Amino acid sequence: MQTLLAFVSIAVATFPAILAAQEPAAAPTMKAIRFHKFGGPEVLVLDDVPRPEPAAGELLVRVLAAGVNPVDWKVRGGMMRGKLPMIPGYDVAGVVDKAGAEVKDFAPGDRVMVYLALNRGGGYAEYATAPAKDCAKFGKDLAPTSAAAIPLAALTAWQALFETAKLAEGQTVLIHAGAGGVGHFAVQLAKSRGARVLATASEKNLDFLKELGADVAIDYRAQRFEDVAKDVDVVLDAVGGDTLGRSYGVLKKGGFVVSIVQPPDPARLEELGLRGSVMLVQPNGAQLAQIAELVQTGKLKPHVSATYPLAEARKAQEASATGHTRGKIVLKVAD
Repeated sequence: MQTLLAFVSIAVATFPAILAAQEPAAAPTMKAIRFHKFGGPEVLVLDDVPRPEPAAGELLVRVLAAGVNPVDWKVRGGMMRGKLPMIPGYDVAGVVDKAGAEVKDFAPGDRVMVYLALNRGGGYAEYATAPAKDCAKFGKDLAPTSAAAIPLAALTAWQALFETAKLAEGQTVLIHAGAGGVGHFAVQLAKSRGARVLATASEKNLDFLKELGADVAIDYRAQRFEDVAKDVDVVLDAVGGDTLGRSYGVLKKGGFVVSIVQPPDPARLEELGLRGSVMLVQPNGAQLAQIAELVQTGKLKPHVSATYPLAEARKAQEASATGHTRGKIVLKVAD
């Protein structure tokens, strides 16, 4: 009888542990900023969500920092509809946590940055997945907050100037909003190709333009840029509207206007013998690696004007939406 009682006692004591061992482990979670409906900055909330897993050809990145761009709050406001709830953010810098099947060039522990496509997003989170082909490594001497400022804006400048407008050595380019996220990279990239650079900004940013390498810095409030810029080969427009409309007149015949905000007017292009295009940046790991090399050699420097913790993403987007950011705003996600 005593033996039976002892057996029952042991069974009762160990039964919960047996059950626990049989239960599947809880899926890992992470903190992420999401919005459950489109609207103003107030719709951004900090949620606990399932941690993603990398598919074949993808990396799981532990996010250290995430860039903030105008497209973030434009998507939040309903510019591009998608499945809700949505994690915003398209710039990520972090450390590879896991590599999916078929990944050959990256391994856990690698420091990487990536532009996440607009139909993907997911940057405002502790972890994000990304196609390995879209990623580029960055060195330990580059702070993650600086690396996170690079992908979307620098790729936009690169693709607009070199892929779309075919800017070449010895040509002259006019860059609107030269102190902004895309603009401050465009000024430096154009100089790295041997172009003569004219750039517009407010008075407080004229010295900044000069530091970036601009040959001519134009205060767009005090000067009409068309009174300064003459017979240029390329215009990079990040403003649109009247600024784009007035830009046709500064181009030489056969010149190229590339806008990242709206399509140039085909009738005006034909009338003046110009070429032009609107462009939307695309992820490109090979180009991003070339950009990372320019950063490594000191020919390109990201400027981060402000950092916010992940939980204050709302404040970061509000600051971005003022339209007066010098360089980039970045969310610091982890150390």
